[in-house]
Amino acid sequence: MATTRQAHTVWEGDLLKGSGVVTFDSSGIAEQPVSWASRAEQANGKTSPEELIAAAHSSCFSMALSNGLAKAGTPPTKLTTQAEVTLVPGTGITGVHITVRGEVEGLDEAGFVKAAEDAKANCPVSQALAGTSITLTASLA
Repeated sequence: MATTRQAHTVWEGDLLKGSGVVTFDSSGIAEQPVSWASRAEQANGKTSPEELIAAAHSSCFSMALSNGLAKAGTPPTKLTTQAEVTLVPGTGITGVHITVRGEVEGLDEAGFVKAAEDAKANCPVSQALAGTSITLTASLA
């Protein structure tokens, strides 16, 4: 069964001086302030589209890797995943780098890297970002 999630943003003002609030409608978890300065300079307590993409990618990748490892008979004890999304103002999003560290009993480093590469290629967020360079660093703890 398909699911749909919703968020919305209310923006006031122009790009450089304006600001907005992102609301997570489906979960109701929070409202988060957003501005161009928080996107192109320092975050200063505000989020950005790139941070939201990084959150989506790190969680999706972790789920895909966990599932792949479990299906292979080596479920993870713990996965710690970071996604870094790079924005170059005037160019756009130039890449995503995923770093994952895993605790997996009965699996060697090569097997873990192979499973991580598969998760990178097949998680739905990676597939949605297929036009962007996605790199990976994977290691066992």
